[in-house]
Amino acid sequence: MLVLVSPAKTLDFETKANTASFTQPTLLDHSQQLINVCRELTPIDIASLMKVSDKIAGLNAARFIEWQPNFTLDNAKQAMFAFRGDVYTGLDADSMSEKEVSKAQQHLRILSGLYGLLKPLDLMQAYRLEMGTSLANPKGKNLYAFWGDVITDEINQAVAEQEDDIIVNLASNEYFRAVKPKKLNATLITPAFKDCKNGQYKVISFYAKKARGLMARYIIENDIKSLAELQQFDVDGYYYSEELSTPAAPVFLREERV
Repeated sequence: MLVLVSPAKTLDFETKANTASFTQPTLLDHSQQLINVCRELTPIDIASLMKVSDKIAGLNAARFIEWQPNFTLDNAKQAMFAFRGDVYTGLDADSMSEKEVSKAQQHLRILSGLYGLLKPLDLMQAYRLEMGTSLANPKGKNLYAFWGDVITDEINQAVAEQEDDIIVNLASNEYFRAVKPKKLNATLITPAFKDCKNGQYKVISFYAKKARGLMARYIIENDIKSLAELQQFDVDGYYYSEELSTPAAPVFLREERV
């Protein structure tokens, strides 16, 4: 089973990861091409393109200039431990055992605007380049055009190394758009998480993001290999709804908190 998640805007390069193990991203040649494009942008360009403050734009302009692909533990950090945010709160990589980190390395992949597809222990340097950014590049007008089939091909290679052909898509729509579902050599499952509010079940972004991380952790911890096992997910009050689900789109509900 291969699990896909999105990255996060919030980064933590101060806290040391709980492992010294690391790997190198496989698509750094592509990343370098994007860095070359981004280095041509002024802070004003970045602020307009990414819709961020002048301060954040200046920070990211500096990051693009300083980016170097010779990644070590001195100038980079393992991706799963560098990203913070709601999904990664649910995943809670900092509390993983060495065995769980090893399982995550095999079964978890992080989609990325700059790096394409990251394994949890892949080193990365700080950046901000969301997949939906309309960054003109030699391959087209945005990052979806830039990545083309590259990410899908990488995912297929990862699936070939699994014991089954199941992909659990826990990524946001923005990031999963970089994947070509029809070209995947796998069974695609896209769970949904709905919380009850005022008597109605609906997707609430903050809770849904954390739930994606919780499910990713659940799959890793419990060595989940089938849809039937996935339906047993019952973390933090969520439960499977057979009535609202289909095999490709299982729905998990949680009652209103009082």
